[in-house]
Amino acid sequence: MPDNIIFMGTSKFAVPILEKISESNLNISVVYTQPPKKSSRGMKTQKTPIHAKSELLGLPIRTPNSLKNNIDEYNFIKKIKPTIVVVISYGHIIPKEFLELSKNGFLNIHASILPKFRGAAPIQRAIMSLDIETGISFMKITEHLDTGPVLETYKMKIDLNLNATQIEEKLSQLAAEKIIKNIDNIIKGEAKFKEQDHSEATYAEKISKKEGKIIWNNRAKKIIGKINGLHPTPGAYFIFKGERYKILKAEIGNGSGQPGEVLSDNLEIACTKNESIKVVEIQKEGKKVQEINEFLNGSKIQKGCTLNE
Repeated sequence: MPDNIIFMGTSKFAVPILEKISESNLNISVVYTQPPKKSSRGMKTQKTPIHAKSELLGLPIRTPNSLKNNIDEYNFIKKIKPTIVVVISYGHIIPKEFLELSKNGFLNIHASILPKFRGAAPIQRAIMSLDIETGISFMKITEHLDTGPVLETYKMKIDLNLNATQIEEKLSQLAAEKIIKNIDNIIKGEAKFKEQDHSEATYAEKISKKEGKIIWNNRAKKIIGKINGLHPTPGAYFIFKGERYKILKAEIGNGSGQPGEVLSDNLEIACTKNESIKVVEIQKEGKKVQEINEFLNGSKIQKGCTLNE
């Protein structure tokens, strides 16, 4: 009897992993993803990245609004008798009764070095905390969030110049490289899961929009960590004359002044401890993203202004 893999995922992060499994000799019986949603302007209905990729790969797709108290999906999965269920950024809670339907359980790939940064925003929190490394953890899903035993952890250095989007892409590719080996080990009965040290657990809470406001009284590296960690949304921002400006890329400067003071006409901004940042990419609210040279043409933000509103 062939192995039956069920894949559950939604975001772009999960796409390379789905592709890698589909290229292997493993059989994907069905893909679960979140239902299509209307765009912000309500003009078009958008399918999730996993939905779109599954269609291209010719894979069966199911899009329930929820698995909670969903007897139809429970019976559907029970009938498949999956060898293993792979879950990556699915976005729905897996009820306890579903976890018992797979011969080898539900395998999750979490974008942190567990037990650190359990929760919704591990990549963003690691960057904002100025961690020097992050990684991915292959873990078995249990009833409680990100608490299951870990099979393997793969680490990666965090480059100060990389933002959350770029780190996510690298972690996704790393997971894709390792997924087949880990599934094979599980199916062969050679996998050894290890319980997490729950006393060392930290949580990566969901990012709120208000966290994006830049506090110029912070160190320059901390501010750049926020800019990179919140890229592209919700974004790190400041308010000038009642208008919001999102900084998408910046680098360490060499100027000094009062925190929030604009030190040059090239938009170098003072931070605390006689430090500064130099803006590289910026976006005024309602406008497109601009390189700093383009933005400065006609900008009202000039040397001597303060951005402490």
